[in-house]
Amino acid sequence: MKNFAFVLASALTLGMLSPVQAQTTWTLDETILTEYNLVSGVHIPWELTWGPDDMLWCTTREGDVLHIDPLSGAYETVLSLNVNDGGVEPGLLGMALHPEWDTTPKVYLAYTAFGNQERLSVFDWDGTALGNEEILHSVGAAGIHNGSRLLVLPDNTLLMSTGDLGDGGVSSQDDNDDNGKILRFNLDGTIPADNPDPNSYVFTKGHRNSQGLCLGPNDVIYSSEHGQYNFDEFNILEAGRNYGWPDVEGSCDGVCDWCDAWNEVDFCNENDVSEPLRTWSPCAAVNDVIYYDHPAIPEWQGSVLMAVLGGFQDPVGGRLNVLHMSDDGLTLESDEYFFDEFNQRIRDVAVNPYTGAVYLALNGPSYTGNGPNLIKEFRPTATDAVNDWSDTRGVDVFPNPASHQVQLAVSASWTGQPYRVVNMQGQVLDQGQLWGQHVLDVSTWNSGAYILEATNGEGVRMTRVLMVQ
Repeated sequence: MKNFAFVLASALTLGMLSPVQAQTTWTLDETILTEYNLVSGVHIPWELTWGPDDMLWCTTREGDVLHIDPLSGAYETVLSLNVNDGGVEPGLLGMALHPEWDTTPKVYLAYTAFGNQERLSVFDWDGTALGNEEILHSVGAAGIHNGSRLLVLPDNTLLMSTGDLGDGGVSSQDDNDDNGKILRFNLDGTIPADNPDPNSYVFTKGHRNSQGLCLGPNDVIYSSEHGQYNFDEFNILEAGRNYGWPDVEGSCDGVCDWCDAWNEVDFCNENDVSEPLRTWSPCAAVNDVIYYDHPAIPEWQGSVLMAVLGGFQDPVGGRLNVLHMSDDGLTLESDEYFFDEFNQRIRDVAVNPYTGAVYLALNGPSYTGNGPNLIKEFRPTATDAVNDWSDTRGVDVFPNPASHQVQLAVSASWTGQPYRVVNMQGQVLDQGQLWGQHVLDVSTWNSGAYILEATNGEGVRMTRVLMVQ
């Protein structure tokens, strides 16, 4: 072992984690969720996504990309960008990972640069850091309404939402302006030949500030969109459709704040305007969305989980909305909300594909995101000791933190390999060989952080942070 205790001490000093501690439990109809503070102290986590390397990836508005171990909460900063985060909303925002990760480990980022431009860039991942930036496209940027959510589609094209920059929607209806739109790219940054206009990136238009994109059943594309003071929207995106802003707010019903109500219905009919599945008035400040289809939380299976910042709604502020969809994904049947007790702006939501756990990025109690900023995990009790994680994870530790026993779920490739557990002073507390269902008795250990280290026959070292409380 080389400088082993120093590795953990340095990690803690550099802000990798505060010990992951269970907070409380939440009971749904039948499912019990255990709440953990996974990461604390980062400033305005904006995008949170589960990566193909079984790690959580996170962007912060200040310009950092974080690579987070979902078991321990330990993280590393793998990129720090010089972003323009002046004003109230710009900075490093959306992120997506290349779908063919094993052969093409690339990360797409949307961020506001100096000179009033927003860049869509792609970076190479070398296993420890992001580099070799390639700028694929630039659009206008401003202090507000930059959109910036990214989504890779099954046909290996990339969607990017752009905002109207607070121009009142002038750009949103301008076919020669990429702002106020949903744009669609090939992964190399070129225009897909089957775009509505093969000479334009524009996929849909008439958007004010869409900051939520996800894929549902049957390849249905969902988006969420900020309204002005009323009429936040939850939409299905269809190529070539017009979503109305600023001439239409919400549904095509002649009810609006800023549009010409007398002409709203006529505009809808003349411009093939797509109406939302759901609106919120006053504005709830709807944000990112993800489709939840895991059996670990059956009450939420087949639903869209929507992060909500809180907006002008009182007393119901920041929360997680659960939008229950029909089997074909085309109809919103009902919705409910959770976690408004936190009094926190919830910016993003991600899902652990193995355990079904839900992760929320919290941006503090007030606009634009003053602390405390947290990433919380809500882990279904039934999967708190799950042992079917990808073989690339090697060894997983449940529960973590623990007070009596720790179960090690060991993948086939690590079965029979030597391990040892050391404390912060480098003293060995336990050692032996790993087996499929391995149990450690930690009842006599002091509270604190420990390192589990295993080494396989090829000299590859794998470490896990183990917390005892």
